[in-house]
Amino acid sequence: MALRVVIAEDEAIIRLDLRETLEEQGYEVVGETGRGDEAVALVKEHGPDLAILDIKMPGLDGLSAAREITGERRAAVLILTAFSQRDLVERARDAGALAYLVKPFQRAELVPAVELAIARFREMRALEAEIKGLEDELEIRRVVDRAKGMLTDGHKLSEADAFAFIQRQAMADRSTMKATAQRVIDGQLTP
Repeated sequence: MALRVVIAEDEAIIRLDLRETLEEQGYEVVGETGRGDEAVALVKEHGPDLAILDIKMPGLDGLSAAREITGERRAAVLILTAFSQRDLVERARDAGALAYLVKPFQRAELVPAVELAIARFREMRALEAEIKGLEDELEIRRVVDRAKGMLTDGHKLSEADAFAFIQRQAMADRSTMKATAQRVIDGQLTP
């Protein structure tokens, strides 16, 4: 499946060049605009893999649009600009841009920049998913440990027996350990 791209560039000739180059390389351009606010709307509407944003645009500049898009983790962002000053590059990075391309760019520079932005975005999403999984595991462990503590204190079970009780009950009820432990905590389940 082709990677999907939204282009936001206020110069029509550059926008056309971007579209042609991307389509020649097998990308699907799902939306294009010359305004930053419309770019954000297009990203929300089409859910592309990448948004290419010029910094200087009417409606909303590229950095503000990048902040909105990356704040919601909607797409990778590649910033396109005629300026390469260090502070601008840093501001683009801080806005969530994952790659940066200076105009006038060579066609051969576009695909590596696109691929870099998309690869970084995928890495970020994978890390976020891993963090979420670890947070969920930690929450389960916390609830189960609290329930085990209540069973060892209130029902004089050993820690191993308390854990085994929660585990057996979860299996019998076809429920999760967390839900079963929460029932123990809420006083709805006792040995």
